[in-house]
Amino acid sequence: MKIRWKALIIALAIPLGVGALAGLASRGGMAAFAALQKPPLTPPGWVFPVVWTALYIAMGIASYLIATSGAQRESIRMALGAYGVSLAFNALWPVFFFALGLPLLAFIDLIMLWLMLRYTLLQYSLVRRTAAHWLFPTLLWTTFAGYLNLGIWLLNR
Repeated sequence: MKIRWKALIIALAIPLGVGALAGLASRGGMAAFAALQKPPLTPPGWVFPVVWTALYIAMGIASYLIATSGAQRESIRMALGAYGVSLAFNALWPVFFFALGLPLLAFIDLIMLWLMLRYTLLQYSLVRRTAAHWLFPTLLWTTFAGYLNLGIWLLNR
C-alpha cells in the first residue's frame, strides 16, 4: 500500500493539535494538581505528556488507515465522525479538570470519552480492523485515566 503523505500528515496533525490545545489548557493547573492527594499507581507528571503524545500519534495513524481504506464512503464517514466526537471529549477533559478545577465533571467527560472510544473502535473494526488495533491503547489509557480522575476527586473533596 502506497503512503498518501498529505493525508497522513493531516491525520497526524489533527490529534496532535488537540493534544497541544489540551497542554495549553492544563498548563495553568499543574501547580494545583501537584498539591492534590493522588490515588495509588499515579505515575510521575512527565509520563502524561509522553503517553498522550504517543496516543495522539496512534490515533492519527488509525484515522489515516480509515480515511484511506477504500471502504464505502458512509462507513468511513461514520467511523471518522465517531472519532471526531471522541476527540472533542478528549479536548474538554483538561478544561474541566485543570482550567475549571471540576474533577467530577472531568470524570463524567472521561466516561463519555470512554463510551465514544468503544463506539469508534466498533466503527473502525467494521472498516479496517488494523485501525482499531491502533486506537485500542487509547481506550486502555482512558480507563486508567478514569481511575486516577475518580481517585483524585474522592481524595480531595
